[in-house]
Amino acid sequence: MAEDEVVDPKKYLEESCNPKCVKPLLEYQACVKRIQGDDSGQKHCTGQYFDYWHCIDKCVAPKLFTKLK
Repeated sequence: MAEDEVVDPKKYLEESCNPKCVKPLLEYQACVKRIQGDDSGQKHCTGQYFDYWHCIDKCVAPKLFTKLK
């Protein structure tokens, strides 16, 4: 008897939350484009990156915890 493979619902839920987090994603992408030519290594988009993932996590968390056993 083969065991059912466990599927992590988090990736699916993150994808379903993308439409709700378009603004932070666009801000992050604009930042990345803006600093592409920086050779000094001083510029970064850490703030925009974390803003985007905060939005995704805030959307995913309530849905994810209802699926945990």
